[in-house]
Amino acid sequence: MTSGKQATKVAIVTGAGTGIGRASALALLEDGFSVTLAGRRMEPLEGTLEQAGSAASRAIAVSTDVGDPDSVRDLFAKTMESFGRLDVLFNNAGIGAPPIPMEDLTYEQWKSTVDVNLTGVFLCTQQAFQIMKNQDPMGGRIINNGSISAHVPRPNSAPYTATKHGVTGLTKSTSLDGRKYNIACSQIDIGNAATEMSAIFETGVMQPYGSVAIEPRFDVAHVAETIVYIANLPLDTNVQFMTIMATKMPFIGRG
Repeated sequence: MTSGKQATKVAIVTGAGTGIGRASALALLEDGFSVTLAGRRMEPLEGTLEQAGSAASRAIAVSTDVGDPDSVRDLFAKTMESFGRLDVLFNNAGIGAPPIPMEDLTYEQWKSTVDVNLTGVFLCTQQAFQIMKNQDPMGGRIINNGSISAHVPRPNSAPYTATKHGVTGLTKSTSLDGRKYNIACSQIDIGNAATEMSAIFETGVMQPYGSVAIEPRFDVAHVAETIVYIANLPLDTNVQFMTIMATKMPFIGRG
């Protein structure tokens, strides 16, 4: 391990192959972090590495199923092998179930959403604790990707909404249990960032009152800038909860 690597802050970003995860991983690399890119498929992760240019020398890509304990353990082991410590974990990976009535959802659709969005956050947080509490200097920062749905649901979104409410509870528990180890935990609730997943908002999505409406989006770069800001805070300071959203999206007064 070189002294240069030891001096560089290290981050893991899950879901780093697309959208918010890709933008945040690239922003952290640009800021000087070493970054482990995690995601199910290697091809999108390799696309992130290509976009990183010369900064890719400070990154590794690890194919990871965040809902699988063995896969998560491998992710964190490879990060330690490459970089020797962990300063920031961005729990970003997430999926949604089909937007269909609750009574029509299958058990498999429910479980797959819970496995990624909630169990995955827990498994990654657990591994981060094991590293952060035992490294020197002790401590680190965990940032959880919540959602506007952590506050209010969209129609036909029971699995996703339930998991994001669960993430809020996990964020609070992580903040409390991490105090003795100098581990800070934040949650960033994001509304309508312009990613491939939110492209449908430009053609129209179901509203609580039954009609379909176009919704505004905002540049995902602003989310990435926020992640870098939180990641660089000293560990005696925390952004506990933060909402960043398209100003005119239906949230305040929704429904």
